[in-house]
Amino acid sequence: MKPRLGLGRKSEMDRLGEPPREPVLTARTVIALLLVVLGIAWIAYYYVVVRVDPTVLPPEKPGGPGFLADLGGWNYVIGFGAFFLGLAISAHPSTPLGRGRGVVVGMLGCFLIGLAWICTYYVISDDVSRLPLFDDLENYNLIVGIGFMAVGFTFATRWE
Repeated sequence: MKPRLGLGRKSEMDRLGEPPREPVLTARTVIALLLVVLGIAWIAYYYVVVRVDPTVLPPEKPGGPGFLADLGGWNYVIGFGAFFLGLAISAHPSTPLGRGRGVVVGMLGCFLIGLAWICTYYVISDDVSRLPLFDDLENYNLIVGIGFMAVGFTFATRWE
């Protein structure tokens, strides 16, 4: 007769087959989250507060800090750059998106968002004023879509 183990206990053999549990909140995860949030906030603040609406005549004065208005289109480079850098950092194995199923979620998510961004731009390219942010980026929407796909490839390098 086999000895009975407690219902809540696992045998030594079962424990050896499991991967070790890693912490969810690491310094790299916090940095990645901060960069993603900072990138989104930078773009949103520029678009809503600082940017001058090109459809209003006479042109208004830009709001917010003057240096943001002076940067112009470079604000999108800074915002999307921080966003993509945060996503790329989150592909490291020490973060939840960088290990296990998170890699597949991050990879497919970035690929599909990039594809959807480019397809949306092509569908509305005759009148981009229908969607906010797309109107300012114009042809640079293709670079944003390809940027999402490039970050997807950083996740693909982690896939086992």
